[in-house]
Amino acid sequence: MNKKIEEFLTVKNIVIASLIAAIYATTTILLAPISYGPIQVRVAEALTLLPYLWPQAIPGLFIGCLISNFAGGFGLIDVVFGSLATLLAALVTSRMPNPYLAALPPVIFNALIVGGYLSVLAKMPFLYTAMYVGLGEIIACGFLGIPLIIFLEKKFIKEKRER
Repeated sequence: MNKKIEEFLTVKNIVIASLIAAIYATTTILLAPISYGPIQVRVAEALTLLPYLWPQAIPGLFIGCLISNFAGGFGLIDVVFGSLATLLAALVTSRMPNPYLAALPPVIFNALIVGGYLSVLAKMPFLYTAMYVGLGEIIACGFLGIPLIIFLEKKFIKEKRER
């Protein structure tokens, strides 16, 4: 097995990813009335900033979103493309230089990808669904995610990692 993959697949990292997946899925499903649809604020999306601090969070976010989207009412298209949007956002977020810029990838990827297929499924203009999804992401990532990351960074991060 590749050395880099072996280093990533430690028990600790698997547990971290599992916990993040569970928190993401549970939060989304418990807050289902506001977590799904063309007009949504998916509170769990605040967690999509975690890869800024810990790249180990990426698989947990992807799996948590996958589980959440299975529980939602938009079918396989949401499972595949919604989860892909979260995965792409998490990968790009892990490369961002500060928490403020780390909030942009989830907003952009979800507004474009999720907004795109929701416009078809909900029979609404793309501009509206992209704006509504983007606004929900701004609320989740900007007002919840950024303060969360700043707090976690001050509390748990001793030294900055290379980006």
